[in-house]
Order: sequence, then C-alpha cells, then structure tokens
Amino acid sequence: MAEPVRLFMKSGCPHCFNAKRDMDARGVEYVEYNVRQNKDALAEMLKLNGGRRDVPTIAEGDSVTVGYKGGY
Repeated sequence: MAEPVRLFMKSGCPHCFNAKRDMDARGVEYVEYNVRQNKDALAEMLKLNGGRRDVPTIAEGDSVTVGYKGGY
C-alpha cells in the first residue's frame, strides 16, 4: 500500500483549501500538516521544497509540488 500524500498547508489559504477539496473529490488519501502550528512540519516542508515558504506543498513519494493551480 502506498504512503498517503503529505499536504503542508496553513489555515485560511484558499489554494490549500482547493487542493484538499480536489484530493477529497478524487479519493486521495492524505495527511495534513499545518505549518503555522507545527514547527517540525514547517522544517520538513522547507527541506522538501528547497526552503520555500509557499503553501500548499504537496509531497507524494519522491515527487514534491509547490502550489496548487487546479480547479475549484
């Protein structure tokens, strides 16, 4: 079984909301990390995306996507 997608986000972010909504609609299993509330999650996000403080950062296996430009 594949690991769930890791979604690094912050509250109030419309792009994060839309990314979650899209994954929910597609039935994608994910774990959500609020980088404003969790310093360890922030550190992990910065390591994954080259030090960018941009959310959402979406990690799926070895693939990391910064930002969300999908529908909704």
